[in-house]
Amino acid sequence: MSLKSLLLGGVVLSTLIFAENAANAQTAAADESEAIIVTGSRIRQDPLNQRSPVVTVDETAIDRTGLTSIADVLQRIPSAAGGLNTKTNNAGNIGGPPDGTGVSSGSAEIDLRYLGAKRTLVLVDGMRYVNGSAAGGIPASVDLNSIPQSMIERVEVLQSGASPLYGSDAIAGVVNIITKQSQQGLDLSGQFGTFRHGDGHTYDFNASYGIQSDVVSIVFGGNYVKQEGVSTANRAISQAPTPGFSNCLGGGCSSAIPNGRYDVQGESLTLISPVIGRAPTLADYRDYAGGTVDGFNFAPYNYLLTPSERYGGFVNFKAELSDNVNFRTRVVYQHRGSTTQAAFLPLFIGPDAGNGNLLDTISIDVTNPYNPFGETLSPENGNYSTIRRRFVEGGPRTFTQSVDTLTVASTLDGSFDMGDHKWYWDVNGIYGINDAHQIFTGNLNAARLAQALGPVADCTGACVPFNIFGGVGSITQPMLDYVTFDEKDKSKQQLWDFTANLSGDLFDLPAGAVGVAIGYEHRSQRASYDPDPVITAGLGADVPTSPSFGSFNVDEFYGEIRVPILSDTPFFQKLELDGAARHSNYSSFGSNTTYTLSALWKPASDLLLRGGYAESLRAPSIGELYAGPSRTDATETDPCTSAAGGLFTTNATVRANCIANGVPDPSNLAPGQNIYAEEVSQIGVFSKGSTTLKPETAKTWTAGAVYSPAWARENFASAFSLELNYYNIELKNAIASVPALFTLQRCYLNSDPLSCASITRTPSGSIASISGVLQNLSAIKTSGLDGTLIYRSKPIGDGTFGINLNAAYLIKYDILPPADLNAPTQKCVKTERCTGTDQAYPRLKLTGTVDWSTEAYGISFTGRYISKVDELDGVHAMGNVFYGDMQAYVAPGWMDNRARLTIGVNNIFNKAPPPCFTCDGANFDTTTYDVPGQFGYVRLTYKM
Repeated sequence: MSLKSLLLGGVVLSTLIFAENAANAQTAAADESEAIIVTGSRIRQDPLNQRSPVVTVDETAIDRTGLTSIADVLQRIPSAAGGLNTKTNNAGNIGGPPDGTGVSSGSAEIDLRYLGAKRTLVLVDGMRYVNGSAAGGIPASVDLNSIPQSMIERVEVLQSGASPLYGSDAIAGVVNIITKQSQQGLDLSGQFGTFRHGDGHTYDFNASYGIQSDVVSIVFGGNYVKQEGVSTANRAISQAPTPGFSNCLGGGCSSAIPNGRYDVQGESLTLISPVIGRAPTLADYRDYAGGTVDGFNFAPYNYLLTPSERYGGFVNFKAELSDNVNFRTRVVYQHRGSTTQAAFLPLFIGPDAGNGNLLDTISIDVTNPYNPFGETLSPENGNYSTIRRRFVEGGPRTFTQSVDTLTVASTLDGSFDMGDHKWYWDVNGIYGINDAHQIFTGNLNAARLAQALGPVADCTGACVPFNIFGGVGSITQPMLDYVTFDEKDKSKQQLWDFTANLSGDLFDLPAGAVGVAIGYEHRSQRASYDPDPVITAGLGADVPTSPSFGSFNVDEFYGEIRVPILSDTPFFQKLELDGAARHSNYSSFGSNTTYTLSALWKPASDLLLRGGYAESLRAPSIGELYAGPSRTDATETDPCTSAAGGLFTTNATVRANCIANGVPDPSNLAPGQNIYAEEVSQIGVFSKGSTTLKPETAKTWTAGAVYSPAWARENFASAFSLELNYYNIELKNAIASVPALFTLQRCYLNSDPLSCASITRTPSGSIASISGVLQNLSAIKTSGLDGTLIYRSKPIGDGTFGINLNAAYLIKYDILPPADLNAPTQKCVKTERCTGTDQAYPRLKLTGTVDWSTEAYGISFTGRYISKVDELDGVHAMGNVFYGDMQAYVAPGWMDNRARLTIGVNNIFNKAPPPCFTCDGANFDTTTYDVPGQFGYVRLTYKM
């Protein structure tokens, strides 16, 4: 029997008991007498002495948000950036991400420190979880929507590099989701929420039941979540491509219009009005008047909030096999159905279309009954450059995902005595699979279109001559039936993981016992992405992509040691050193060793000081290694434009390089031939994986202090603490493709032949594509401060008053390109879209909650502040934003406080997100700001 077969049922439900962040733990665990496992260490210890900065999100904090996705909850942590969430509607809009990891439509992720979700490690009960997918590629991160919220007890966020402890990907930090290990009786909840606009209805139902005996513990449950969509048409900010407009007058509309734009026989034409029921003639056309007059407003056809439906269940089982041996198992299943949407397909055909496939070479035969131009239009004849037709008759482009995630886990753990010390062991395994399917409606088969536009004599059988010239409504149902198809894509990710751990105390020193932990891990990951055969053949009319498949395995040995130096002496109530190391051997690139060192000093019982240094790595993901070519659309200005003010007309070097790269020389143009004068356009950048990639590496310095004064707890507080943490991260060998702007500058300003070879142009001179194979490129340097204030009053009557404040201050976030790119450092702090995708980098983010709570009733107010950022266009700024959320509950005493009715309103001040003029999506940054409008909800819970 193979190792993988043995592991199919295996994982440890590790005995990680989540310790609250050190500030809160000073009081919460004051009476703790037994050492336990805390996040950030594998050695059992007193939770009062947390060596790493950890933030806790417990059930109360989750419930207080009114949100139905744990990812949306975690993205409100000030140290978190954006990441995919339910506001991301990216399928079919701007293509796949340039890092080769694919489009994860409907997924949700967590991104710490703005370093990307793939650099934040997500664990469940201290163990790895299978990566997500949505039939759009091979992502490199966990889809948090694949984890049932009903099984979550609390979430810990370790805000420090932790590869020596947990392995690859833990560069920005670790998110550890702790599931319900024990429960007595029934726990039910049901919630309905909606926007004041009357849309975005959300239904959320969770149930769990626990059974306890002396030797057996079982917790099982299920969840159902349905979120209805919010259309961009229903919010003023997103009704047109430019904020503040509801039409094309602000610019940005598409030249692919329902009545068609025809660059034919040296003219640019469109229809006066649609021609239905007959063949068009030349008299039906007029000159195309430009985007503000004739352009198509695509903005109202997208989603601001994507519809989705999730359901699933879990079982946690524990049995005491003897006094010192336990068996645990966990089974989790979650299904997600979700939808994203884009406007009707923009159909571009002709030599200047830039599709890179058959659509660029299509001819419209003179015998086509709808061809009004009296000759065959073909690239060979040079009598047309582009025909652009918004394919309204085919309906909006709809992407429907069906994703199933299953993990099966089990473990044996136990303890034994060695001399005066107790030792602990565990053997764990996990198998996880994420299986995704997607159906895309609204696409078109280029081969069939070519036949339907070609000679009538060749349009036989089911073929129907296609009318591309008659305008909106002229494409009949038989025409549609022949050229359209439902694109069916699929992807799969699998994880096998085996670990074995041993920990205990070696011997005693005057200041305490020397603790150690050692372990071994074998992990194997496999993934595949299979687009529709029509897409694989290069015959689709939407974003092209390619199949990919790959796998890797890794063997790792790791160890940790804790050495107490001093204790219970003046100025040194406690002084400890801690170190850990991990050696990894990857099948994909070779071996690597990381290590970390940390120190803890308590000069007095009320004050804890700590600091540490860690070296971390992230191994190239399967998508980054093996992904085939996939396109993303980058909005850039071409240096080769002949428009007024362009470098082509003012810089001799640029002019010569552009002409050499395929831009027509204006001095050689025939009379009436147009010069190339395209200023800003969406440029297709084709990224591709590379097996030569090396791992990313990072160095992290941290320092922190926690002050929890006894005098406060003795006089006016049951809990009071202040915490401040500093971090400094330097990431090297970041995996990315060369940004399109850098490639353009390197070619035309610096005469770099490799960059010029990466650029392909159409006969008219416009850019058809830019090649961007993934490389180990830039470095990232970031630093900042995190602060926490926790206060809980002593009982006042039958209740308590509390304040919880978390803040993140971003000191620096700099991207340093390789020296040979001859490009400036990108300074991202206080900017929007610094890395080319929607993401704000505010200087300050702050979340604070004030609440009054009793057993029978309570009320809370949560404020969320995001400081101002500037757009990189040098013109627009996105101002400070403050959101306010309120919640109140009642739990009647006549029901023994078992039932609770909760009512809440998010964004109670109806604060609109700041408009973004350079964002790709809905005219605001959906990774940072809320969907416009007040969201109200009502929840009923019952515990028995």
